[in-house]
Amino acid sequence: MLSRFCLLALLAGAAACNKTEPTPSGVPSGSIAPATLNTGLTLLSVGAPAPDVEGVAHNGEKIKLSDLRGKPVVVYFYPKDNTPGCTVEAQEIRDLWQEIGATGAVVIGVSTDDATSHQKFAADHELPFLLLPDPSGVIAQKFGVPLRNGRASRVTFVIGKDGTIAKVFPDVKPKGHGAELVDALKSS
Repeated sequence: MLSRFCLLALLAGAAACNKTEPTPSGVPSGSIAPATLNTGLTLLSVGAPAPDVEGVAHNGEKIKLSDLRGKPVVVYFYPKDNTPGCTVEAQEIRDLWQEIGATGAVVIGVSTDDATSHQKFAADHELPFLLLPDPSGVIAQKFGVPLRNGRASRVTFVIGKDGTIAKVFPDVKPKGHGAELVDALKSS
């Protein structure tokens, strides 16, 4: 009787994990339970002013978004350094760095990892762009990016030279995202 109960509980739990719940932006969150999201957030949309966030990048460079006006800026949020999907995404951006750089764009990767983790990630994969620690999730919150289990969702914003959001990628797939960024930067 106990083993039958355990089996039923296991099956019920598995079924619950497969439900797709909408995030505040309306993007399916896969198997993430809504209780793990920072609810009440809405992704910034095209035309919205980019928040004037600031911080210190992995290389010690101070970043203030408003200081980058006049240049296109890519702010990409990702869950965790040195994980498979995040590594693929970062490597694709790295591999297309010349094309991205030709647009004059600044690229800033943001996750809730700390500066030490970002330093290792950048060194391990020879990343030529900035990584900004957001351990408290404040930067993600200002962009409306949900956190899942304390990790930023995979969302990218392209900010135009005028400081407004030019393009939003609300549900990034790591493979091919570098090429999407090149296309978005060339068309903005």
